[in-house]
Amino acid sequence: MVKQRIIALVDCDSFFVSCEQKRNPSLKGKPVCVISNSQGCVISRSKEAKAMGIKMGEPLFIAQKDHPLGIYIVADHEYYSNVSAQVMAVLKDFSPYVQIYSVDEAFVDFTGLKRLYKMNYARLAMFLRNKILNELDIPVSVGVSLSKTLAKFASEKAKKSDSGIFLIGKRKIHRVLNYASIEDIWGIGSRLSKRLKSSGVLTAGELIEKSDSWLDKQIGIHGIELKHELSGELVSAVVNSEEVPKSIQNSRAFGIFTNNINYIKNELNRHIHTSCRKLRSYNTKCSQVGVMLRTKDFRVFFEKKLLLSPSDFELEISKVAIDLLEDIYDSSVLYRAVGIVLDRIGEQGTQQLSLYEDDEITRKKEKLTKCFDGLEKRFGKNVIKTGFHNKS
Repeated sequence: MVKQRIIALVDCDSFFVSCEQKRNPSLKGKPVCVISNSQGCVISRSKEAKAMGIKMGEPLFIAQKDHPLGIYIVADHEYYSNVSAQVMAVLKDFSPYVQIYSVDEAFVDFTGLKRLYKMNYARLAMFLRNKILNELDIPVSVGVSLSKTLAKFASEKAKKSDSGIFLIGKRKIHRVLNYASIEDIWGIGSRLSKRLKSSGVLTAGELIEKSDSWLDKQIGIHGIELKHELSGELVSAVVNSEEVPKSIQNSRAFGIFTNNINYIKNELNRHIHTSCRKLRSYNTKCSQVGVMLRTKDFRVFFEKKLLLSPSDFELEISKVAIDLLEDIYDSSVLYRAVGIVLDRIGEQGTQQLSLYEDDEITRKKEKLTKCFDGLEKRFGKNVIKTGFHNKS
């Protein structure tokens, strides 16, 4: 266990929809849904869309048939990632300890901020919520408590609160948890929920009354940690480190079905550029490149290749990826999506240059990538577009 802290979970409300409403304010107050792709399913809903009865995960053709007044927008994940980075930047400016949990959630350590900002924790939460709303036009819910698990539970309560904030202090824990269904607790999935219910544990309040030995026997160490977190004892502290991913993947359905090889190559290069930019943001490189092609009837073809030396340079990776694409491409087939997979990230340790690698070429590549990133930082993402050599 670690010393008691005050932890907040900041969760962006209907994040993808909020991003679209930020970009187009005329969508505010309307039944807006973001869909996975042009023929996909609903992945984010405004409160008006929820009230209309549109379900999460509902296929677009059903949603449009049952709710023709809904507004359906194809997801733009690159834009959402950009807005997410802006939200996280505000959080990091607010507190020295921020742990990004997902694209729309982050844990923030409030400990010590009461004295710094001269506000109690309720006012701090409201101040932070208003700051994000005023600066970025993104609504968030803020749950505050003594552990990550309780903060996560508090944030769900905050979503149903008019104020958008909810605090669970030490004296409030038992009162709140006695009415909390066990399946509503972060870290308890449907299978574990069924097992606990079959043992007579129906609420979070009943779980924390169980002994450590009982929980160890029924669930294991996860159960013991969960009990202590729900009791207000911080088991997992907020850490700033963001883990380097094991792989980076980028794919998106085309707006049309196509067998146009040049169109597919351009889409692939766009994904390569986005993935390489992400590689560089982690200050690492990949040693393996994979290309995926998905057909109109959802068959998937995939090919991969090891690089001669680790790289984060899109022009270098594109040459390999285009060759892989041509190996699996069939001009008689219609395709719906293409994707890039960068694997074996960071495996090189201290990078060893190939015997055939020219130091001057390496320096030029590094300068060019810095130029790419600098231009995009100043003028926006995708201001740089890479091409390919047309062999025909």
